[in-house]
Amino acid sequence: MRQTLGQLLRHATVGVLSLAALCVPCGPAAAAPVAPAPEADSLAFGERYRALQHGNIVRAANSSATCRTAVSSCRDVREGEAHGVNGDFDMSYIDVDKDPNTYNSSRAEVRLPAGSRVTYARLYWGGNLLVGEQKPAADNERVLVAEPGGDYKELLADTVVGHRVADGADAFQASADVTRLVRDSAPGLYTVAQLNVAGGRSAAGGWGGWTLVVAYENAAEPLRHLAVWDGFAPLGSRAGAEFPLRDLPFAAGAGGRVGMVAYNGDRGTTGDSLVLTAGDAPAVAFTDGANPVDDVLNSSISDPRGAAPARVPAYANTLGYDSDVFDLAGGLPNAGDRATFRLTSQRDAAWAGVLFAAVDAGR
Repeated sequence: MRQTLGQLLRHATVGVLSLAALCVPCGPAAAAPVAPAPEADSLAFGERYRALQHGNIVRAANSSATCRTAVSSCRDVREGEAHGVNGDFDMSYIDVDKDPNTYNSSRAEVRLPAGSRVTYARLYWGGNLLVGEQKPAADNERVLVAEPGGDYKELLADTVVGHRVADGADAFQASADVTRLVRDSAPGLYTVAQLNVAGGRSAAGGWGGWTLVVAYENAAEPLRHLAVWDGFAPLGSRAGAEFPLRDLPFAAGAGGRVGMVAYNGDRGTTGDSLVLTAGDAPAVAFTDGANPVDDVLNSSISDPRGAAPARVPAYANTLGYDSDVFDLAGGLPNAGDRATFRLTSQRDAAWAGVLFAAVDAGR
């Protein structure tokens, strides 16, 4: 029987990352929690971080669940050479760390330009607790994280955990500030383990994964507006999830990037999109070689061309986990100070978790 994170911690030695050790200084509220993080079945999206600085936002991300290779088609599907979705397979865990005390682990790289200083970092993790097995929700707020070359440390959610049972799934997302950990570490591969995800087979399918969002300042880069929004909500409506940029002056043709995290998007199920509207300009739908314009929730972890950091493993089809970064690519043809990103899904029973943007500031 697989161990829960709570069982693991009773007989394994790991460090504990209290909030006081992780946050940028934030007064008495930074004390480590003494009770489990509260949960809510829906969290309104709000701005988590904003800065105006020379720099950018990068992210590391990976999935924590995949199909069992005993099924002959699994390898072709996860390498992107054949069609398949998580509901087609008996799902199991990705486990790369060779540690007998963990049942899932994966790695991804934080890649920073030379001379950068981390100003904010937040780790998001989430998945489905109900597939062929039912995982206890008590472990939603806990995860293990290891910086490049470091040992595992227990990380506890520092805000309300989104947790909702719907559409045959038991879905959640949790997060925590890891600014100090990332600031004090060298760039490289981070490992995240013991994410509370279930294995097995169901119509809804199993999924799970994590994303580490990192904002940094660097004098050699343009002045940019940096913003991170998070929440937890199903996307099964025309309204979707909205992320407004307000009072952030940008120039006509401003460059930049936008990234998003979502759960249970199926490759090949059309009807989902990430759209930018700004002023009177026509709406722009994001797309690239890895993300069709009407299927951005296609189980992918993707970056603009030439910018992909390393992942272990680096599956092309992540079977229900999306963490994608797009170039703005002319999405802001006119100068202004207001723009709105909207993520929608018409057919996928998907959940939205995070959106972040780095937009060149007006001059």
